[in-house]
Parts: sequence; structure tokens; C-alpha cells
Amino acid sequence: MAKYSIDLDKAFSALADPTRRAIVNLLCDGPKSVSELSEPFDLALPSLLKHVRVLEESGLISSEKAGRVRTCKVQPDTLRETEAWIHQHIAVWENRLDRMEAHIQRMKRKH
Repeated sequence: MAKYSIDLDKAFSALADPTRRAIVNLLCDGPKSVSELSEPFDLALPSLLKHVRVLEESGLISSEKAGRVRTCKVQPDTLRETEAWIHQHIAVWENRLDRMEAHIQRMKRKH
């Protein structure tokens, strides 16, 4: 099995929350300040910052503070490695389904 440099448990745990997935989705358009990230959500700033912290700890995003403004950006390598893990498992299941379909076709031809 392939080794991954990220902690997949943390990445998938972070992405399990719909608010955090929405934050990552927003950041895929480019870096945004925390105040820009808070606009589409009905959350108090401390609650949003907790989501940001979880995403940072998972390696999915990073942030920098300049003065009073904290700007967040997505970490594409982490997303790519998470995606690679998913695609690896999709490929395994597609292979199994292809084999099952071939078996069913062989069984139909016998009857």
C-alpha cells in the first residue's frame, strides 16, 4: 500500500464537517482573510476560528497574520495526497466491479 506523508485521519476528520468543507471550497478560489471567510456563515468569529484551526492542524490550509489580518490559503499538496488515496481505493472497487460484471456475463452465456 502506498505511503502518504500527510495524516489522512486528520484530513478526513477535518473534511467530515460541512462548514470546514465549505471553507476549503472557498479557499480553492484563492487566499481569503478570516473576515472574508466568515461572510457566508452564520457563525461567531471564535467558532469560525476553531474551524480554521482544525483545517490548519490537518494540513489542508495554512494562514499568515499581517497586522490584524489573518489570511488563509489552501495547501494543494495535502488535497492532492488525500485525492490520491481516494482514487486508489476507487480504482480497486472499479476493478472488483468489472470482474463481477465479467463473471455475471459468463454466467448468462452458460444459461
